[in-house]
Amino acid sequence: MTPLIAGLDHVQIEAPAGCEAAARAFFGRVLGLPERRKPAALQSAGGVWFGLPDGRQLHVGVAADFVPRVKGHPALRCVNLRDVQTHLQACGVPFQPDDRAGMPRVFLCDPFGNRLEIVQHGHGHDLG
Repeated sequence: MTPLIAGLDHVQIEAPAGCEAAARAFFGRVLGLPERRKPAALQSAGGVWFGLPDGRQLHVGVAADFVPRVKGHPALRCVNLRDVQTHLQACGVPFQPDDRAGMPRVFLCDPFGNRLEIVQHGHGHDLG
């Protein structure tokens, strides 16, 4: 049977109104993600979209009743977690190392208090 779901296109995290400059500084300059142009029909809603190297996207969307997500989170993949940690330290971004999932990773917060994870290599493709 052909799977109904073919993959993951994007993840959206929420942020408060007026978040765009802080989102660009953190996701664009600190994490190095290129900004993607939002469709014209969605630009008035605010927020910023960013691209990931594999073609997927991370969207920062404005929520009128914004509350930071402290449990649910996107997990970003990296090749060398030590390099990421060194970079985060140089940028003054606090993080918490963790290896309980059997792989090196760190948890941190975006400028809005949302939890993020950065994992080295990530989970395999085996669902079994």
